[in-house]
Amino acid sequence: MNERIQQLLDQITVLEDELRTALGEQPSSMFFQIKGKRVEFEQSIKETHRRLKMNFFRWLVTYRPQNLITGPIIYSMIIPLVITDIFITFYQLTCFPIYGIKKVRRADYIIFDRHQLNYLNFIEKFHCTYCAYGAGMIAYISEIVARTEQYFCPIKHARKILGTHARYARFLDFGEAENYEAKLEEYRITLNKER
Repeated sequence: MNERIQQLLDQITVLEDELRTALGEQPSSMFFQIKGKRVEFEQSIKETHRRLKMNFFRWLVTYRPQNLITGPIIYSMIIPLVITDIFITFYQLTCFPIYGIKKVRRADYIIFDRHQLNYLNFIEKFHCTYCAYGAGMIAYISEIVARTEQYFCPIKHARKILGTHARYARFLDFGEAENYEAKLEEYRITLNKER
């Protein structure tokens, strides 16, 4: 890999870490605290949330009808998501220890906390729970596949692709054959040292 590109990637990594830290330290404008798995708002915010909550029947009357019509199609996607969840989790639990790859923690990707927002009615909370599972599951799967790709084939494609995972930028350039096996082993070793 070009030395300049490697320097830029290292800078990006440092900046991403600094950004995550800064965002975590940033005081929230919503005045809440995270206590374990609970999110606790200040009393005035709780009261505001309760006042803003739309009751179910009013929500049902004012809700967009196309959303109600497509709901069964959207929620039927839970079946392939759960099946994929089972298979991908089984895959990493059985294969990653054999390869020496650090396992991906589900809890880092699938976060259920929106149901604690009191301004949402029970249907909206259900929607948020479904979306948190779906989006989190895709991110979880992406990281498992990214670690697998880093282990077996850390080579960029010849063509530019959209939506690559974070590991992809550090992969070997397409056609970079010199010392391939040694570099592949370096990629594998780093997988076991990760957080």
